[in-house]
Amino acid sequence: MSIERIILAFAGFMVMLTLALGMSGSPIFVHEYWLFFTAFVGFNLFQSAFTGFCPLAIILKKLGKQSGSAY
Repeated sequence: MSIERIILAFAGFMVMLTLALGMSGSPIFVHEYWLFFTAFVGFNLFQSAFTGFCPLAIILKKLGKQSGSAY
């Protein structure tokens, strides 16, 4: 799996998890403040589209993962 696909999968997972933790109707609800983490993930995806800076990509490169096409 390429770095780009790992980033997309991780971001999607984190958004779904933090929404479940932050929405009061969820069976695994913890606190509304988890929604700030959801916003952080979304903001990080948005800024990385323009700047090319992604902390997870840097970590994955150091772990030896190869870059490739996301599609």
